[in-house]
Amino acid sequence: MNFASDNCGPAHPEILAALSDVNPGYAPSYGADKAMDEVRARIRALFEAPRAEVFLVATGTAANALVLATMVEPWQTVFCTPLAHIQTDECNAPEFYTGGAKLTLVGEGDKMTPQALTAAIAGWPKGDVHVPQPGALALTQVTERGRVYDLAELAALTAVARAHELGSYMDGARLANALAALGCTPAEMTWKAGVDAVSLGGTKNGCIGVEAVILFDPEPAWEFALRRKRAAHLFSKHRYLSAQMLAYLQDDLWLRSAHTANARAARLAEGLRSVPGAEFAAEPQANMIFVRLPRAVHRRLHEGGAVYGLYDGPLESGDADQPLLARLVCDWSVAEEEIDRFIALARG
Repeated sequence: MNFASDNCGPAHPEILAALSDVNPGYAPSYGADKAMDEVRARIRALFEAPRAEVFLVATGTAANALVLATMVEPWQTVFCTPLAHIQTDECNAPEFYTGGAKLTLVGEGDKMTPQALTAAIAGWPKGDVHVPQPGALALTQVTERGRVYDLAELAALTAVARAHELGSYMDGARLANALAALGCTPAEMTWKAGVDAVSLGGTKNGCIGVEAVILFDPEPAWEFALRRKRAAHLFSKHRYLSAQMLAYLQDDLWLRSAHTANARAARLAEGLRSVPGAEFAAEPQANMIFVRLPRAVHRRLHEGGAVYGLYDGPLESGDADQPLLARLVCDWSVAEEEIDRFIALARG
């Protein structure tokens, strides 16, 4: 019963098979492999963006930091939420790779509004030499609290950015889960909604370690290529990244895995609704659930072998009825039987 993170799950057998298939013999290095050519073509077709430039890196932090470094100057600022991964979980990598660009926090949680973004941009007057200059908008889809921006929300936010001559980047570590939740096309959720660059996450959704960076405007592609090399994120044996991404895209494995993960989370959420004292911090939309449960319930779950994130206080001591926030994440491999066992334990 492991719901700690979709980072913790196994690689999908189709990904492992692809790595085995690509392993024999020799292949050109540093992204010149034939598999990368096919990855590029498939992503361009999938996103309806024939001019897009596509790069592979091994981590989400590399994708985020290198794209933002390509989009902003050191004296500029990136607008993001207080819970954005680039703010809370990347050890200042965006600031490092941008050469010191600031992060400006918008709103109070995992999502921002156009009004809050407009106010934040106004807080750094363009042309005032004493303050950071507006640089770019960064959105996370799915958000760090398991919520999804709908197409209208995305378009409204990127319209604000565009009105202030800012580029828009989408951290898509769980992009497939968001697409599965919205039921739209990749193009509709990205460039058609005003997004200039996006990462297509694979690591959390069944790959071993690969993320695709997609630049819908090809003009900064050479700069990104140089930054990736300079940052030591250009793999020499690149075919192992290409093979993962190609298998991920083959027969819509990326969407199949996301649909499964979302469905498992929905089953888990539905079961939790019957647990006395359960209170959702946000209505589950994808594959992450944030729910408050009494400390006594958490103790019972942990004693039964459940693994998940726990916040708001210690497990061992305190009022048994005090609600503590849990973070539960489902990936493609979570069995329905494990979910049912978890719910049975929670109910007591």
